[in-house]
Amino acid sequence: MKRDLAQLTEREFDLVIIGGGIYGAAATWEAALQGLRVALIEREDFGSKTSSNSLKIIHGGLRYIQHLDYKRMRESIRERRVLMKLAPHLVHPLPCIMPTYGHLGKGPEVMRVALLLNDLVGWDRNRIDDPQKILPNGKVLSREECERLLPGVRRENLTGGALWYDCQVYNSERLLLAYLHSASAMGAVLANYVSAEGLIFRGNRVVGVQARDRLADVPLQIRARLAINAAGPWVNRVFQWLRPHQQRPPVQWSWAMNLVTKKIVSGFAVGATGRHKVWQDGRLVDKSRKVFFIAPWRDYSLVGTIHEPYYGDPSDFRIREREIARFIEEINGAYPGAELKREDVKFFYGGLLPMDRPDPKSGEVVLTKHYKLIDHSQADSVDGMISVVGVKYTTARDVGRKTVRLAARKLDRPFHEIDVESQRLFGGEIPRFQEFWQQIHDDLRNQLPDAAIDQLAYNYGSEYGRILALGKENPEWLRPFPGTGVLPAEVVHAVREEMAQRLIDVVWRRTELGSAGLPSDDVLNQVAELMARELDWSPEKVAEEIEHTKAHYRPAD
Repeated sequence: MKRDLAQLTEREFDLVIIGGGIYGAAATWEAALQGLRVALIEREDFGSKTSSNSLKIIHGGLRYIQHLDYKRMRESIRERRVLMKLAPHLVHPLPCIMPTYGHLGKGPEVMRVALLLNDLVGWDRNRIDDPQKILPNGKVLSREECERLLPGVRRENLTGGALWYDCQVYNSERLLLAYLHSASAMGAVLANYVSAEGLIFRGNRVVGVQARDRLADVPLQIRARLAINAAGPWVNRVFQWLRPHQQRPPVQWSWAMNLVTKKIVSGFAVGATGRHKVWQDGRLVDKSRKVFFIAPWRDYSLVGTIHEPYYGDPSDFRIREREIARFIEEINGAYPGAELKREDVKFFYGGLLPMDRPDPKSGEVVLTKHYKLIDHSQADSVDGMISVVGVKYTTARDVGRKTVRLAARKLDRPFHEIDVESQRLFGGEIPRFQEFWQQIHDDLRNQLPDAAIDQLAYNYGSEYGRILALGKENPEWLRPFPGTGVLPAEVVHAVREEMAQRLIDVVWRRTELGSAGLPSDDVLNQVAELMARELDWSPEKVAEEIEHTKAHYRPAD
């Protein structure tokens, strides 16, 4: 997986995909599976914007039962199973508990019916050979069981809890990279830090993309028979190139935030209901209740999610300190045992998601429920262009497949019905994860500390040997950075084989070093110096990269 910009300009592609988030990455992989000549460009680093704001839940759609939306449930349940097969090192079962209060709509009686329906609709969820991936039936817990499993639960009017099973991505950034690695191995041409600046037209047909290498500030022309706009929050900017006189943006956005905190819960994720304040007429109003989700993750908890309307430029979006403070207050109200203070928040994720509108009564954001797949030959009388707007991490692969099916039809190319459940992403050649985990520990226990072995198993899966092989070049690269399980060899691998161009690319998105908070100055300096040797950075560039990285961990005032 190399950043070779010459390949972008030397030939014509079947597809050029604008946007390297999870939807663009999944579509690129699906296109490569179909044998299409595909290029992907991303204006910053892969997965650095909305895709980075993930609660890391791969859910089967239990919440859709209240709307009797069984179609979306079936899609989610299938994709959850598919992801456990595609990337068994990254996607793992997660038990979840929803405390019940009273005996009406949120009581145990209703939840018992919901859990039964969930199991019936997901009758084939365990069609998988790995026993570690089996998802048991849901069940209703007594009040005593709920209090024992969730010591910090709000006890007033508590009547029990509902237990069900979903999945969690150990490292969502590396899942995205697994799609890209696999696509690259099949011939896809990928480039980060390349922005789309316009479209190339021949009559009323798009025949390519005017792009720019943002690192060297060099213009590029990418020729393609079809362009796919998967630009996430920048999708409206691409729409403007097709509809220059349109005043109202076709996609409305909301901002979302999740927190990485001290460990609040262990063993189980919890859906905790609490009060939520929204902005109305320039002031905060307490008008709604919502479910906050708290999930155990590594040595921390992930807490989410709040949404607010966003009407600005996506490039200007930042999480603000006052929003973190408000979120902490609301979480403590919903789950008293959290007892969160500002210093307990290790990191914050933010991103933009499509919304339909703010609810006029409650002020709550009404998120867009269904993805949008737009053929611009029908919508705008411009051929050679498709746009896709995603709404959910879990189903990104399925939407990518549907996008490529439409592309193949427009290109007059056959679309092959590939058995996706027999495919494996980069690192996913693991028949049974627990046996793999035990084997890698047996093999490496005399070479590496347990923490380093664990993160090799979970992050790289069956491809962990690529990291170890770098130790032959320099044995010091197999000694973890102080206070971490991350190896310097991973940094070298990220630069040489994963297009890491900036310090933040390695710290946040290629390794575990900064996904749960800013690393120490000592570690940052060591990583920066190692990258400097690989990328020929000057001392001034090293200092610039360190400051740029630190800025990502500071909220706006």
